[in-house]
Amino acid sequence: MNQTQTAPANLLSRPMMAVMCAQFFSAFGDNALLFATLALIKQQDYPAWSQPVLQMLFVGAYIVLAPFVGQFADNFAKGRVMMAANSLKLAGALIICFGFNPFLGYCLVGVGAAAYSPAKYGILGELTHGGQLVKANGLIEASTIAAILIGSVAGGVLADWHVGMALAVCALTFGVAVVANVFIPQLPAARRADSWNPVRMVGGFASACRLLWRNGETRFSIIGTSLFWGAGVTLRFLLVLWVPVALGIMDNATPTTLNAMVAVGIVFGAGAAAKLVRLETARRCMPAGILLGLVVVALSLQHHLLPSYMLLALIGILGGFFIVPLNALLQQRGKESVGAGNAISVQNFGENIAMLLMLGLYSLVVKLGATAVVIGIGFGVLFSAAIVLLWWTTRSRATRS
Repeated sequence: MNQTQTAPANLLSRPMMAVMCAQFFSAFGDNALLFATLALIKQQDYPAWSQPVLQMLFVGAYIVLAPFVGQFADNFAKGRVMMAANSLKLAGALIICFGFNPFLGYCLVGVGAAAYSPAKYGILGELTHGGQLVKANGLIEASTIAAILIGSVAGGVLADWHVGMALAVCALTFGVAVVANVFIPQLPAARRADSWNPVRMVGGFASACRLLWRNGETRFSIIGTSLFWGAGVTLRFLLVLWVPVALGIMDNATPTTLNAMVAVGIVFGAGAAAKLVRLETARRCMPAGILLGLVVVALSLQHHLLPSYMLLALIGILGGFFIVPLNALLQQRGKESVGAGNAISVQNFGENIAMLLMLGLYSLVVKLGATAVVIGIGFGVLFSAAIVLLWWTTRSRATRS
């Protein structure tokens, strides 16, 4: 591959299509594997409160590796970093397939995902021009959400048929993602590392955190995306608990199809954001975040399947409109300061701390016996209040400056 290739002008160029394809199969595997593994641990009679622990191990890998994966992504061709990361995901899926500890296998998938994320988002700024970055993010989010939609449903439906077959399909999709990464051009490294000493790398990561946190735009983006993904992963587990209680449905497929409706909505929300929001107007996404929490409250009080589908699609639309401008803003500002890979690593660090805290709180309230409806109402109210506080804080600072 050409080591000095420059960013192509066409948003739907072959390299961008290769990234989208690799991302689709990688995200498909992530989501199908989660629901297949949840079915496996239910089959093996693990307690209900242990289900969020599966995801906590996954996000824990992001947190532990955050000081290192950004430099790794920026120091090598990002397409090859994505290939190595998908290979780790494949190894984790095979561990679960062959009957080893599912928590260990899913943790290894988390290690691969932690390495994959900064390369996946960082390469967008190398394959597109600045004016196309929001649209490129919209495309990658659309690819991701399509994968979440199909992967979530496939994981649940296949697990109802045969858990082993569901796990095998997950491993196969990670293998396809590895192959797709071959077609991503080997672009030059974004920046060479000064040192691979772990202590210095942690120090460099801390410096990147401080630099991004001092900038009002990047701080706003990190907090917003952290709240969104912390809420999103908690909602996923809440649906598994809520469906039998509120709808009286006991299978594995219904929670996955309800999650898929969120994915459908995000596709439309991401498309709307790409058309209506620019980097300079990223704060227009904030009302969508506030409404998202309120719709979660309405969903929690619902007892019929069809309105539940509609409300979850609306949650997805609001979520897509909320998250895409924040991602693009951080990538652009991060690329200008600490490097795109390091910026995404800092973002992942914040997002996964939020996920870990929210999942820990969720697991605790489930263990204490709170009902799914009460958890959903409290969750929605707290999320809306957090977005209102973030919006008010950023508007106050902008007015003072």
